[in-house]
Amino acid sequence: MMTEQPWSDATDIQTVDTNENHPQWQPLESVQRRVLGVLIEKAKTTPDSYPLTLNSIVTASNQKSNRKPQMQLDSEDVGQALDELREMGAASEIQGDGRVAKYRHLAYQWLGVEKVELAVIAELLLRGQQTVGELRSRAARMEPIEGLAELRPVLSSLKQKRLLIELTPEGRGQIVTHGLYPDGQQPAPEAFETAESSRTASATTSRETASREEMSVNVIRNEIEEIKRLVESLTTRMDALEQQISTRR
Repeated sequence: MMTEQPWSDATDIQTVDTNENHPQWQPLESVQRRVLGVLIEKAKTTPDSYPLTLNSIVTASNQKSNRKPQMQLDSEDVGQALDELREMGAASEIQGDGRVAKYRHLAYQWLGVEKVELAVIAELLLRGQQTVGELRSRAARMEPIEGLAELRPVLSSLKQKRLLIELTPEGRGQIVTHGLYPDGQQPAPEAFETAESSRTASATTSRETASREEMSVNVIRNEIEEIKRLVESLTTRMDALEQQISTRR
């Protein structure tokens, strides 16, 4: 067990630079993914309260915002996941104030990633598959990502490291997820519909509806014109008939 010291994201990165460790990541189960994602997130967003106690990890794992799916984990669930992550080399325990154990991630060296890459992975661990647009806005709260142009090289790097999976073709509304799923648990691409594809489908439906309505209006107009012609024809015949009757008188 390590003695507590001031930790920051820079401290974790220095560990990567000074130790010549090669990536050693392996697939993670759902609770392990949630706990590791929480450790990474809190290290970047609330460094003053990091490393985290067991209770704080439980609370952060069950929070309603930025979590998908929602979980109701207890201290036993989280404690077991922490033990498993420590055995894998993805997390470590340190001695906190009052001899309360605290935990930190070792994800930089475990995954072999840089700062922005780790922010992206954290969001994917916490929320699962999402569009690249959603991913950019969510990961930007941990590391600066100006736009999709800045995100694309990060995604390419993670893909090369087999840490990112593209579920739909590259382009606007593309869906991606992390590569840490165990065999057989990777989500299927056809199970998702992007907001963009939803909007496209909605627009297509609207156009088709409008087209059908326009056709109906045209049909009605044609029928009205035909009725007008019939009325005019009948009026002409009646006028002619009245004239004949008047002449005979």
